[in-house]
Amino acid sequence: MHQNIETRLSINTATVRKQGDLVQIMEACARHGIRAVAPWRDQVAAVGLERAVRAVRENDLALSGYCRGGMFPANPDRRAEVRDDNRRAVDEAAALGAPCLVLVVGGLPQFSRPGSAPTKNLMQAQTQVEDGLSELLEYARDANLPLAIEPLHPMYAADRSCVNTMRHALDLCDRLDSGRTGLLGVAVDVYHVWWDPELETQIQRAGKKRLLAFHVCDWLVPTIDLLQDRGMMGDGVIDIPKIRGWVEAEAGIGHIEVEIFSEHWWARPMDEVLDTCLSRCRSAV
Repeated sequence: MHQNIETRLSINTATVRKQGDLVQIMEACARHGIRAVAPWRDQVAAVGLERAVRAVRENDLALSGYCRGGMFPANPDRRAEVRDDNRRAVDEAAALGAPCLVLVVGGLPQFSRPGSAPTKNLMQAQTQVEDGLSELLEYARDANLPLAIEPLHPMYAADRSCVNTMRHALDLCDRLDSGRTGLLGVAVDVYHVWWDPELETQIQRAGKKRLLAFHVCDWLVPTIDLLQDRGMMGDGVIDIPKIRGWVEAEAGIGHIEVEIFSEHWWARPMDEVLDTCLSRCRSAV
């Protein structure tokens, strides 16, 4: 990452979501020489899709992804809601010029789609995920927009994602996209997968066709909050350069996306956070 960092670093806009709106974040990234971002849907909605598209163009930015689709499990009578919501996500990603739509697939229905009936049947939720993915893939194919399944750490199995390993995510890819068309793959976030003893072999299994996004941050010990206490690269225990090397050996040189949910970093000025992201990518990624 030491060479051409400005062309490789991307900022997931959640990293500074409390310091400004999406347009302000894009303008700040451009000032710092950061050439790519990965916006979130709620941030796009807050400024409007048309304004977001214009801000991407005005600041000469690329996208490394768009967050997020998914949350497939729900009551049967809400299937149309899930379908339509995900189709809108595909449309927004395409309008913004994103290379993929990142999918956080959802956990138990009552958490994925609040108001759904409570259940403890995780296997049924996983079946709903696969069915929802299959349906969305058809729509995404027409839009020529790749879908990136992001396996999440098992601590999120109940509420955010019942796909928790690279193996599970790639099994889904193989069943739903056996031809390896490039339209279904994975987003590798070191925060979620660093612990997996199969990680290197599953990255090799994914290969260039399936490795659609790469996210970095760090795992703090202790972690005070399971959602909002991610670490800045170099502050935790993840061997990020090793994982980056595995990804690059298969997928070549692409964007390296910093995604940090952190009350600590959200309390810092945006310029300071972006400066720190740049310096840590040089020293710890």
